[in-house]
Amino acid sequence: MIYLVSSSISNEQDLFVYGYRLIPKSIDFSAYKYLLHNPAQMLSAYKVTIFITVVGTFLALLVMIMIAYPLSVRDFKFKRQLSFYLFFTMLFSGGLVAMYLLNVQYLHLKNNILVYILPALVSPWYVFMLRSFFAGIPQSLRESAKIDGASEFKILFQIIVPISKPAIATIAFMELMIKWGEWYNCMLYITKPGLQTVQYLLQALMQQSEKLAQAAEVGVNAGNIPTETVKLAMAVIAAGPIMFIFPFFQKYFVKGMTVGSVKG
Repeated sequence: MIYLVSSSISNEQDLFVYGYRLIPKSIDFSAYKYLLHNPAQMLSAYKVTIFITVVGTFLALLVMIMIAYPLSVRDFKFKRQLSFYLFFTMLFSGGLVAMYLLNVQYLHLKNNILVYILPALVSPWYVFMLRSFFAGIPQSLRESAKIDGASEFKILFQIIVPISKPAIATIAFMELMIKWGEWYNCMLYITKPGLQTVQYLLQALMQQSEKLAQAAEVGVNAGNIPTETVKLAMAVIAAGPIMFIFPFFQKYFVKGMTVGSVKG
């Protein structure tokens, strides 16, 4: 990470002459100036990305927890049918064209911020991970709570969820990573600049810098665009914030992955 940050603030020519250094030969913020030449646009993209990351992760966890819990209960009447429905969607898909028509013509999600959240609200794989973790919790806890008059919602959110922090934190971090890296749905469904995500905006700026560099090679005056350091600065801007979030999930991450994968 230090090498990445150091190289991103190096002079473009120094990278080619001296290579990547822990301490830059000379400090040059040209890459960041190019990426942040329109601060309002970048700030807007960050707001969109933060919104879909926080809200999308919360809603996805809420829905998947409420699906996984009844699947972990032994006496749930429709357990087999619901499991088959989820498993079927892991094997077969309607394809890109069908998904696009559904989201645009029927759900009217084009140029709608909900297009980042609703189509990927439930991941069957994560549901099965949660179900496996919930199934490992002693059924006697649920039975005792029901004898005391607790509802299923109270059992889920006051007993099951607090015990399942490792699995929930693991899936929450995975969802955070997916939502933070969102660019594909932006490419398909978003044409308004105010709804673009950070990842898509950075990709567009990278493509623009490469075109300008190619134009400069054939003699067109396109300015001095530092293409190599721009890539490194993009990595810092894109991955930097999520790097600070990881330590809060790290103590749950390994335990949640292990338990969720070995129980069936």
